[in-house]
Amino acid sequence: MSKLNSITTEQLRLWDKRHVWHPFTQMQEWERDEQIVIEKGEGCWLIDTEGKRYLDGVASMWTNVHGHCRRELNEALKEQVDRLEHSTLLGLGSEQSIILAARLAEITPPGLDRFFYSDNGSTAMEVAVKMAYQYQVHSGKPERSKYITFRHAYHGDTLGAVSVGGIDIYHTTFKPLMFDSLMAPSPYCYRCELGCSRSSCNMVCIDAVEELMKRNAGLVAGLVIEPLVQGAGGMIVQPAGFLKRIRELCDRYDILMIADEVATGFGRTGAMFACQHEDVVPDIMAISKGIAAGYLPLAATVTSEKVYSAFLGSYSELKTFFHGHTFTGNPLACAVALKSLQLFQQDDLLASLQPKIASLRQRLENIALMPHVGDIRHCGMAAGIELVADKQTGTSYPWEDRIGIKVCLEARKRGVFSRPLGNTIVIFPPLVISNAELDILLNVLQESIQNVTE
Repeated sequence: MSKLNSITTEQLRLWDKRHVWHPFTQMQEWERDEQIVIEKGEGCWLIDTEGKRYLDGVASMWTNVHGHCRRELNEALKEQVDRLEHSTLLGLGSEQSIILAARLAEITPPGLDRFFYSDNGSTAMEVAVKMAYQYQVHSGKPERSKYITFRHAYHGDTLGAVSVGGIDIYHTTFKPLMFDSLMAPSPYCYRCELGCSRSSCNMVCIDAVEELMKRNAGLVAGLVIEPLVQGAGGMIVQPAGFLKRIRELCDRYDILMIADEVATGFGRTGAMFACQHEDVVPDIMAISKGIAAGYLPLAATVTSEKVYSAFLGSYSELKTFFHGHTFTGNPLACAVALKSLQLFQQDDLLASLQPKIASLRQRLENIALMPHVGDIRHCGMAAGIELVADKQTGTSYPWEDRIGIKVCLEARKRGVFSRPLGNTIVIFPPLVISNAELDILLNVLQESIQNVTE
């Protein structure tokens, strides 16, 4: 076999089409088209095998925080790999996972200081769903087996996570394998399923949530929510106060609140965690993506002492949480995560985001005036631009027209990599993106939208 550095781009493309099955990708189209192959990364840029640079507009699937190949993170990884690559947490402690848990406990919402490690956002949510139900069992309430979730919710692709999801196009196929959840309306104000107006509804969708709680009193184990932003559902941003009222309802009806901070955690919304914007402390919180700055798979399900204590007992009581993953608390990932937390402080990253968030908001106001932009949703360093066939009526483009994909392909020609959610164009760059790079990203997306829609 040829040496790696002598393999041509064309050979890589052939092998890719012959052997690699890509996620969320229609492979028939993939095999037909010529695809780029990424070889290197530098700051907020990805570099392909032919040397072309692409601004990473989606932070490599919403994970990258400090840029690609950040020197300090590289060094932390190299230092750790010379000490220990992996050691199980089944029956052993592991230095880096212990230190990371202690550091995370300093920044998570108060009272959330018990960390169950796993590999990614889906597994963190799978843990949360199982943990919440087993908590109810240990509390003498095994009948509490239902979950309240929201339409347009996305919590991952394992079956438990899919069962509390609400995106039909992703989840309908697997319906026979799923458990039933109680579906609440999403606060998708642009297309309110309750027929309300954004300016005058007073969050009537909250009433629907409470009605679900009333009708199913004593049967609900937990309510699952993406705080502030429903990401994969189209960057749907919740109205101010929505999250806090959900917390109040969970308290009133004695329901565990499970916050999926996989996408929103680690600075994405302008605070370390989205829940902190409204001083909300969930009972269980799932974190991943940005936790290891986009370097390695790592996740944690974080919970309170109240939940943790329900699992304590003698060996014979079988209160153990019978769940685990091979690479739980992997030292390499934990070492990078620890260094990432140091960089948050060293770079004063959260403070540095505020002017960029303001600049993004201002630019989006201009983009909102475009004739085929129906709605813009923005929170922190995340935004969605929903494209419509008719701005006056809000009529969507037909799904099969692939308008979002066409815009992103147009942007790729101009050196920006983006990935749409249907007809919604996503803005989700690395948090360290410079003002100049943010201008490039927004200029290219605006030009690409204009070229495709007008």
